Amino acid sequence: MFKKASEMGITLEPNLKGGRDTTRVVDILTKDEMAGTGRLFGVSIIPVGGSIGYHQHTGDFEVYYILSGKARVTLDGEVRELEPGDMTMCEDGHTHGIENIGDEELRYIAVILYSR
Repeated sequence: MFKKASEMGITLEPNLKGGRDTTRVVDILTKDEMAGTGRLFGVSIIPVGGSIGYHQHTGDFEVYYILSGKARVTLDGEVRELEPGDMTMCEDGHTHGIENIGDEELRYIAVILYSR
């Protein structure tokens, strides 16, 4: 499979999981293209001051790999700041949220894979 950037869909997620502003997701692979292994493989883009609300994963886990910008991530109540090249993983049954605390868009690769 090959995809040009212009062939990838963009999903708009207003106030995702109770967060602030609209997160854009560039769908690198659609859920159908993931062959039953997961439900998200994309680049998430959160505007300055935006966030994805604190939420729990059940039956899956999520990895973020920061591409640009500055993030504040809360993972099971622990807060860390992440920058380009950093990653975090929220395991099945755990909770997390992410906030753009920088002065530019926050861009990161997000992957959600099924654990069961």
